[in-house]
Amino acid sequence: MEFEHILYEKRDRIAYVTLNRPSQLNALHPDGNREVREAFTDFRDDDDVLVAILSGAGERAFCAGNDLKYMAEHGKPGEPYPDAHLYPFGGITEDFTCWKPIIGAVHGYALGGGFELALSCDLIVATEDARFGLPEARVGLVASGGGPHRIVRQAPLNIAMGILLSGKPITAEEAHRWGLVNEVAATKDDLMPTAERWATEIMEAAPLSVRAMKQVALEGLESTLDIAINREYSEFRKARDSEDFVEGPKAFAAKRKPVWKGK
Repeated sequence: MEFEHILYEKRDRIAYVTLNRPSQLNALHPDGNREVREAFTDFRDDDDVLVAILSGAGERAFCAGNDLKYMAEHGKPGEPYPDAHLYPFGGITEDFTCWKPIIGAVHGYALGGGFELALSCDLIVATEDARFGLPEARVGLVASGGGPHRIVRQAPLNIAMGILLSGKPITAEEAHRWGLVNEVAATKDDLMPTAERWATEIMEAAPLSVRAMKQVALEGLESTLDIAINREYSEFRKARDSEDFVEGPKAFAAKRKPVWKGK
């Protein structure tokens, strides 16, 4: 697959998606949204890759959000960004189901849609210089990539509302303190190794169990606790009916490392 605005590669069962518009602080426009969506669709559908890492090229930003210069030239009233009806912002912020884990590796600015894109990942690792914020109200816009909905589910309500209503960015340490970031890396050189360590630790587990755990956790949020516990989950059924469901206990009993087949 060839892309103009992102980099996409797969190695050691990890998919790497890198926003590649560093001169625009990796701000996204319609073609960039489309390419990110295509890359993550390929990741989702490829049984040979188990975890994805999303990052941004350059030294200054993970993603500065929507490309406002592009929007100023091509936008229309009532449209959050050009061709918004074709591809969600960042490709994965809405209308995208993937039960494989996605790790956001954030450095520099993750603002507006960039923060929404990070929030759509399952885990976030960030450098000390990372800054997270939803400043849309300060430029007459409204965050529409799922940010207001995700942040109130992932952070204490008053903290989330402070971020939403003030538009003030927070540091990586603050984001870590409030549970929005899993781990803070000292420098950008440490960022990808940190993300890869998380990916490796995830891949030590049974892949079907990992997907089932993600589905059960996220879909369960839609229900009361009692309903969530007793509802049926498609990925849970796949994991329960798999060879790995038998292999795990056997390996544990034999005190050996399990050999996962993913089926």
